[in-house]
Amino acid sequence: MNVELRTVTVTQYITPLREGGSLPALAEGCDGFKYVIKFRGAGHGVKALISELLGGLIAKYLGLKVPEIVFIELDERFGQTEADEEIQDLLKFSKGLNLGLHFLSGAITYDVASNDCDSYLASKIVWLDSFITNVDRTYRNTNLLIWNKELWLIDHGAAFYFHHSWDNWEQTAVTPFTMIKDHALISKATELKRVHEEFTARLNDDVLRTIVNLIPDEFLNWEEGPDNDAIREVYFRFLSNRLAHADVFFKAAEDAGKVRI
Repeated sequence: MNVELRTVTVTQYITPLREGGSLPALAEGCDGFKYVIKFRGAGHGVKALISELLGGLIAKYLGLKVPEIVFIELDERFGQTEADEEIQDLLKFSKGLNLGLHFLSGAITYDVASNDCDSYLASKIVWLDSFITNVDRTYRNTNLLIWNKELWLIDHGAAFYFHHSWDNWEQTAVTPFTMIKDHALISKATELKRVHEEFTARLNDDVLRTIVNLIPDEFLNWEEGPDNDAIREVYFRFLSNRLAHADVFFKAAEDAGKVRI
């Protein structure tokens, strides 16, 4: 697996996107494209950026549609003229490397009640979110967009929730993901067995190691905890162990789907 992420420098802050609590923003990069920026200075900080990076890259590898993920470089002088003090502080504390997703202009939010999703695709998304323990794809907030008549996945910053306490990752890796019962697509995910067989055959430790190694040092260097390589090792071992015990979360998702149908 060969993955290279581009690094883009922000040239214009366009507008905050106040739908999320972490206050992401729409900005223009030095390449002329627009990006949704996830800031290191917001909410859960760099841990949310790591979740976004790992979750998005795993989704892409499994063939799901995710906007291009890029590293976003933010100059410390950027935003000094911003009138909103909250935004000015956010930009000040986010100098350096951040994360961005290519802006899908004209995309509309997927709505469970009014939009359709075939069972095979729904099963893929449910399996992914069970694997990465993503708590944030619910009926209230699907984090799915329809763009060019296709379904795109966004916002994986709430995945890998174990890293907010950091002391129970081994247990979390091998336990069911019970919150899958609240997933926006759980009732449509009737082909989980097929997807489970396909994805467990496709994923392996080499792929997971390659993805985890893309976490930049700038997202690590934590004041608390182990050194950067040790942190990467925990993320890798979490994913490797979770894949090895995939039957556990697959069965939980399958059972949750039967209840919701």
